[in-house]
Amino acid sequence: MKKTIFSLGLAVAFVSCAEKTPVNYALFTGKIDNLKTKELVLEKSDHSFTKTIQVAPDGTFADTVKTTPGLYTLSGGKRHRTPLYFDNGSELNLVADAKEFNSSIEVTGEGAEATNYMIYKNKKEAALKTKDRAVYKLEEPEFKATFKEIKKDLNARLDSTQGISPAFKALEKRNLNYEYLNELERYAGGYHKQWARKRGYKPSESFLEETDGLDLNNEVDFYFSSAYREMVNRYYTKQINALSKENTVEYGLRGVTVYSTIPNQTIKNELIFSKAEYDLYQTNDFQKFYKIFMEASTNEENNAKITKIYNDLMRVNEGQPSPKFTNYEKHSGGTLSLDDLKGKYIYIDVWATWCGPCVKEIPDLKRVEKAYHGKNISFLSISIDAPKDHDKWKKMVEEKELGGIQVIADHAFDSQFVKDYSIKSIPRFILIDPNGVIVTSNAPKPSDPKLIDLFNELEL
Repeated sequence: MKKTIFSLGLAVAFVSCAEKTPVNYALFTGKIDNLKTKELVLEKSDHSFTKTIQVAPDGTFADTVKTTPGLYTLSGGKRHRTPLYFDNGSELNLVADAKEFNSSIEVTGEGAEATNYMIYKNKKEAALKTKDRAVYKLEEPEFKATFKEIKKDLNARLDSTQGISPAFKALEKRNLNYEYLNELERYAGGYHKQWARKRGYKPSESFLEETDGLDLNNEVDFYFSSAYREMVNRYYTKQINALSKENTVEYGLRGVTVYSTIPNQTIKNELIFSKAEYDLYQTNDFQKFYKIFMEASTNEENNAKITKIYNDLMRVNEGQPSPKFTNYEKHSGGTLSLDDLKGKYIYIDVWATWCGPCVKEIPDLKRVEKAYHGKNISFLSISIDAPKDHDKWKKMVEEKELGGIQVIADHAFDSQFVKDYSIKSIPRFILIDPNGVIVTSNAPKPSDPKLIDLFNELEL
């Protein structure tokens, strides 16, 4: 393919001087023929930087990348992806044909050597990892030998390629070792069992010896190497799973408890926050969760986000007045407001017809409701089905002979009542007392024996 030469006005700014002064950006130009999308997305491997690059009708583009040196992925749709390496002062020009994207890519210009190495590496690895994942069907010795050979070949390619910066070369050499070790862990952890269909497979005692003693606290490698990051995540996930088996720590607290022990503060900040954004909504003891998180995290931006979630949850904590809703449509006809049920305890089930776990709770909900029929408690089911599923909701209520009070929220998941309770997943169960005060915003589900224990405590 012929290399494209640009005559764009922007190119004036791209002219190199005889003696260059240090710059903190890279220049990126190119042309992709037959590209249907009009935008390319450039994202750094650690997800710290994302940029959208506009593509002209003739497939050309030109932009400035002002960020720290490192690996990036250029995407022009799901099928058109390629790695790029930008350093300060790089001037990369990429040409390709979208019809045969991977085989047609050519990258030239100052600093292109590292990118071309990455393209070579991707093609080599892609050829190995076929759709049937045949490589994971190999027996242990053959599997190890295969990936050792890849590591050896890529190291040799790295050493023989002129123009690659020493910094990138050092990082990539460590990364090649991590990729090899990560493949061993994948193989032993389930890939061989799955693809070779060996349910009883267990790795030999010596198979993972090379991973022993690996330092998992290198923040530089954590952000450079996706393989290293995967290994770090796998290590701590195993610890979380161990807590699950012991069942000594409440479900929602397990992740934050484990991640709070990570020695490296930067890695700790990232992993504990990535889990906290979800788990804080799942725990019953969110005050303890918040305390563990704030003592562990030093990232002010993350702390502010978690503090906001915590404050939102505090507003619907035990003893607070319940948020209200008005004029929700009743399945039996007419409308209902929460205040209409004052004077009794209210056990609320927030659900939807499309939610499998919600439907699974229906038999137990009907059983509990029958057992407490005529007592000082109302059973209210609030569907958050979308308007398009309104008839589906009505039909399911009839077909499954759902009891209690059946209503549908006014704006599905965007209903104010759902937002006020910070509901991010369903089913969700809430218990309110006769005065409209919250007993618990995260009540036990009907299938949980703890629900009856709670009712007994309240002398229902």
